[in-house]
Amino acid sequence: MSASVALIVTGRRGRIRRRSGAARAGATWARWLLLAPLAILAAGCATPRGAVLVAPTPPLVWPGGSEPPRIRYLGQIATEADLKAGVSLPHRLGSIFFGRKPARSLVTPYAVCTDDGDRLFVADSGSQTVQVFDLAARTYAQWRPTTLSKRFERPVGIACAPGADRLFVADALAGVVYAFDLRGRQISEIGRGVFARPTGLALSPRRQRLFVADTLAHQVVCLDLEGRVLSRLGQRGAGPGEFNYPTNVAIDSQDRLYVSDSLNFRVQQFSPDLHFLRQIGAKGDRPGGFGQPKGVAVDPQDHLYVVDSNFEAIQVFDAAGVLLLSFGREGRGPGEFWLPTGLCIDSRSQIWVADSYNRRVQVFTHLPESLP
Repeated sequence: MSASVALIVTGRRGRIRRRSGAARAGATWARWLLLAPLAILAAGCATPRGAVLVAPTPPLVWPGGSEPPRIRYLGQIATEADLKAGVSLPHRLGSIFFGRKPARSLVTPYAVCTDDGDRLFVADSGSQTVQVFDLAARTYAQWRPTTLSKRFERPVGIACAPGADRLFVADALAGVVYAFDLRGRQISEIGRGVFARPTGLALSPRRQRLFVADTLAHQVVCLDLEGRVLSRLGQRGAGPGEFNYPTNVAIDSQDRLYVSDSLNFRVQQFSPDLHFLRQIGAKGDRPGGFGQPKGVAVDPQDHLYVVDSNFEAIQVFDAAGVLLLSFGREGRGPGEFWLPTGLCIDSRSQIWVADSYNRRVQVFTHLPESLP
């Protein structure tokens, strides 16, 4: 028998197949072709991490012109790929042979908060999840309740209490607020039968209080962190302390409460004991007026930031209700919005804005000593 022929016995009846030396050579070349990319990649290194937030050059700031800049654009987050985690060698090989797995992305980000560290939490009503971006660890996760459906119906409010190891999520259609620990495990369900439609959330860490805008009840409900109702504020109307579809709430460093009284086209401010203090803004398209106020947040200097979904902008007021500046306009570029909704401000004065129909969270900062 020729030396160039190998005998391989296969099958139940011992049939003999012959494979020529040429076939063996072809198989060897195929193996080398497969192994060549491995050798090349092994000689290299993993892709390094990139910067998460990338600001344009020159910087994008507000106000423009000759006035001192007060707000600066930092960047955006829209998908898990924006974490720029770097790619290890095994992952690079996997993407070569099996293709890249699509990056999970925001669908309709509605409300945002942080743990006052490096984690961003996004209540995404479109994906019916809480999307979690860890900017330090460069990891991504999705959180869901442990209900029978294993999903939210419409998550529209979110607030974090790092000291209490709690993340609260308002589900407007389910009519409840879910509490999670900061590892993503659902701890409890708050308010079933208490709320008509819970939306915006705010926490008072000092007093360990949770405030919930109950939009259809035209009230703000105050609870302890275990979910016990302590008080209710408001009724439907247009007078001081009355609401017409309130949507969002915020707490400042003095424990004053701000309520986005959306269809009264104003923000109301209350004392820590929930007495009415003042109205901020009114219906109109002039500076300081509102078309549809939604998200509200307060920075470390107690400046009030109000998202106007109708005007696609954010207006900034001092605690006395005096307008300081506004930024943003309609569009898809940096610093432009398409139906913005919620926002939060962390202790580093970073401003996180849910730019809902642009499917992203935009990040800004107010510059030190820039706002009076």
